[in-house]
Amino acid sequence: MSGSVMMARKIINVTGKRQITIPQKFYNLLGMGKEIECELTDNALILRPFRKDMGFATEILKDLVSQGLSGDELIKAFEEQQKKISMAISDVAEQADEIASGRMSGATIDEVFGEE
Repeated sequence: MSGSVMMARKIINVTGKRQITIPQKFYNLLGMGKEIECELTDNALILRPFRKDMGFATEILKDLVSQGLSGDELIKAFEEQQKKISMAISDVAEQADEIASGRMSGATIDEVFGEE
């Protein structure tokens, strides 16, 4: 499916616990696994397969190369940055679990996006 433009639409139910079931055809076509990235943008919710390194590797490399790094120095700095991002993602996931379970309160929409 990479590089292709495909439109598919299906109405799905939302349970009382705000859960949905992704249609098997969509799940398989997208190669989804146990984790899914969820993005809120322009009044739409976007779900896509979660890849821990998706996008980060290229952005990290671009930044480090722009700093003039190369060779072994580039490799070492790249590994350090990946580790930091991995740790940050884990921290965010833990906080999300705490918020979802009610053990911690999360930010309101106004706190995140500001008041209109």
